[in-house]
Amino acid sequence: MAVAGLNPHCGEHGLFGWEEVNEITPAVEELQAEGYPVVGPIGADSVFHQAAIGRYNSVLSLYHDQGHIATKTLDFERTISITNGMPILRTSVDHGTAFDIAGKGIVSEVSMAEAILLAAKYAPFFVTA
Repeated sequence: MAVAGLNPHCGEHGLFGWEEVNEITPAVEELQAEGYPVVGPIGADSVFHQAAIGRYNSVLSLYHDQGHIATKTLDFERTISITNGMPILRTSVDHGTAFDIAGKGIVSEVSMAEAILLAAKYAPFFVTA
């Protein structure tokens, strides 16, 4: 798994932000020490392309649009969202409410079906506190 950088160019060693230096890199190093195959932070402007060509099997994006832009570009209808850290399992379509096309008979059900399938896949493993 690759962890995308939060700031442009991963903060350029503090020039564009300190989150990579102070938070992200130490977290990645801690996971590596525990044996997890994780790398990063990797610049968000290239990490998704690198994953698409097989360098990484997954990418952890650090905010909503960072990941959505990349995944929607690859497959808009099958891009769905899962929210971690909640007391319930939550999956969702990634295109929002689609008010602009609601009620016009032109909406595709693909994204909703994908969100439901993902929920069904993860439901057996979801543990509530």
